[in-house]
Amino acid sequence: MNQLCQPAISAELLADGIFYHDQQRWALHLLLLMLMPDHLHLIAGFPKQETMSEVIRNWKRLAARRNGITWQRNFFDHRVRPNEGLQIKSDYIRQNPVRAGLVDTPEAWPHFVDDKALGLGR
Repeated sequence: MNQLCQPAISAELLADGIFYHDQQRWALHLLLLMLMPDHLHLIAGFPKQETMSEVIRNWKRLAARRNGITWQRNFFDHRVRPNEGLQIKSDYIRQNPVRAGLVDTPEAWPHFVDDKALGLGR
């Protein structure tokens, strides 16, 4: 079911992600929130005083309450190792809608916000 890539929901989820950034609930070097019809990808750093599970659980609760989303119970996490590089992971995620046949180029996919949009630079 495509509950995430609806324009109004997409805008709200991206706003919720930026809100968490502004509130320093996740300490970001890069935020790439890539919405797919049935899941999303997020690259973020987390403050030491909170667990990643706690921050994600609370963000999902916020997004569910504001947007009526029914989330899967858990999430899959992957630590980006220094030899992998954030840019390589970001590029891979940006290609997901292309691989899924939803758009021809990553730039054509409207449901994302990245570090440039947040004014973080690289």
